[in-house]
Amino acid sequence: MDVLRRAPKVLLHDHLDGGLRPATVVDLARETGYAGLPTTDVEELAHWFYEAANSGSLERYLETFAHTVGVMQTADALARVAAECAEDLAADGVIYAEVRYAPELHLERELSLNDVVEAVNAGFREGERRAAAAGHPIRMGALLTAMRHAARSMEIAELAVQYRDDGVVGFDIAGAEAGYPPTRHLDAFEYLQRENAHFTIHAGEGFGLPSIWQAIQWCGADRLGHGVRIIDDIEVDGDDVKMGRLAAYVRDKRIPLEMAPTSNVMTGAAKSIADHPIGLLRRLYFRVTINTDNRLMSGTSMTQEFAQLAEAFGYRLHDFQWFTLNAMKSAFIPFDQRLALINGVIKPGYAALAAE
Repeated sequence: MDVLRRAPKVLLHDHLDGGLRPATVVDLARETGYAGLPTTDVEELAHWFYEAANSGSLERYLETFAHTVGVMQTADALARVAAECAEDLAADGVIYAEVRYAPELHLERELSLNDVVEAVNAGFREGERRAAAAGHPIRMGALLTAMRHAARSMEIAELAVQYRDDGVVGFDIAGAEAGYPPTRHLDAFEYLQRENAHFTIHAGEGFGLPSIWQAIQWCGADRLGHGVRIIDDIEVDGDDVKMGRLAAYVRDKRIPLEMAPTSNVMTGAAKSIADHPIGLLRRLYFRVTINTDNRLMSGTSMTQEFAQLAEAFGYRLHDFQWFTLNAMKSAFIPFDQRLALINGVIKPGYAALAAE
């Protein structure tokens, strides 16, 4: 476990409002006057989040965010959560992270969309400074998320472009998939393409192949958030594997899949870690990445995700290096910067661990 903790990691799919420290939730509720928490006991609250999220339903899972979003309605709160996020990820061995959040969810106390983005950016920069001082350097990038059931995706896309030189690396849409196809936000995706901007789309988590197909072929997604249901387009009969045209396209085009095994099990997208499609997809050399999704709700970390996959599939260091390189190659920062982290941090880091 210690070796896995020290292994360099790259995280592409983590939600800011899904990764708060339980103690911070309690502190912020007291400071901001939020009275909706089910308990103010830190340990009990951590357990409540995990139990409430572990329902097998994406919709039920998403309900837990009412409390974290509820305490993230001031600039100070947003900056604190962002700084602690960077510190916690860095301490877990993450050297690069893209963390997403929905600015439109943090406007209840008169913050503007710009205020929200600037507070989170400031928090990430402060967290980077603290992490570096603690001996765990990390680079943080923000993904601005629009809610797929709302109608503000164009505003959020414009915001992502406005701040892309100030720490925002891309755009996303999130929320319940069923009934809210990505094509409802086609104007935002077309705008982002015209602006040479990067974006990922939650697809193939709570809904099936049509969601993945629309995200790629209609909307032009650079990456797929989760993409678990691509397994529905793959037939396995003993050693025989037959891929449908969509699965073959995703593999051939090297479209990254942002998979979060623990979260996928909790939302019912996979039956168990051992049954998770990541095992087959890794064997077939899809561009699979490992992610946390929501560290608070899932009670997880990147090290824990690595450990569970090692136990379920027998993965060793070279497998985790493969997953990590996939993620770094798929990040939304410039190619030369990705290459610098690959050659300067990731490969030497894994080589040193392998030599121990």
